[in-house]
Amino acid sequence: MFLMADSATLLGADPDLAAIIARIGPCTLRGDDGQEPYDALLRAIAGQQLHGAAARKIFGRLCLLGEGGSIDGPPPAPGQILSLSEESLRGCGLSGNKLLAMKGLAQARLDGLVPSRAEASAMTDEELITQLITLRGIGRWTVEMLLMFTLNRPDVMPVDDFGVREGWRRIRKMELPPKPKALKEETACFSPWRSTLAWYCWRVAEEGKKTAPNPLTA
Repeated sequence: MFLMADSATLLGADPDLAAIIARIGPCTLRGDDGQEPYDALLRAIAGQQLHGAAARKIFGRLCLLGEGGSIDGPPPAPGQILSLSEESLRGCGLSGNKLLAMKGLAQARLDGLVPSRAEASAMTDEELITQLITLRGIGRWTVEMLLMFTLNRPDVMPVDDFGVREGWRRIRKMELPPKPKALKEETACFSPWRSTLAWYCWRVAEEGKKTAPNPLTA
C-alpha cells in the first residue's frame, strides 16, 4: 500500500489533493500482486481491448492450459506457450495478434529479455520500460501498470492514461484534460509518490459512474 506517512504528507500539502484525500479516504493501492513479470504481461495481453469480465474469462481459459490446469492457477510457462497449437490458443478466445504477442513474450522470457521479479528489482523504471516496449503487443502503458501493480514501484505517473488525465482535470477544475507532457510537468513535484497520485486520479475520474471501477486500477 503506497499511502504511507511520507506520501500522505506530500500529497496532503496540496489543498486540492487534501480535499480529495479527505473525501475518498486512504489509498488502498496494493503494489505487489505476487506475480512474475512474465505472468503479469501475459495477463495484460489477454485483456487488451476487453472489459474486465471478458478479460478474466479468457485469461482463465489460458490458465487451464497451464501445469495447474485451473482457471485460478498460473498461466502456461514460456515453453508451454511456444508448444501449444494455434488451435488451442484460439480456443481460449485469443485473436491472432494476441497469439503472436504471447508467443513473442514467451520467447523473450526464455531469451532473458523479460526479467524475473528478482532481476527486475535491479532495474530502474525507465530501463524496464525501454526494454519491454520492444516486444510485440507491449506498450508503455502496459509496462507502467506492471510497475505499479506487480513490481510495487511508487513513482509511476501514466500520463497517457485517459482516466488519470480526466481525474487530474477534475482535481484542478480544468476545462479540458491536460496533454500528457503538461501532466508530466504538473505532477513532477509529487515525486516520489506519483503512483499514489495516479490512484487518486482514477478514483476521482470514476466518481459518479454507475459502472464498477476498473479491476486493474482499483
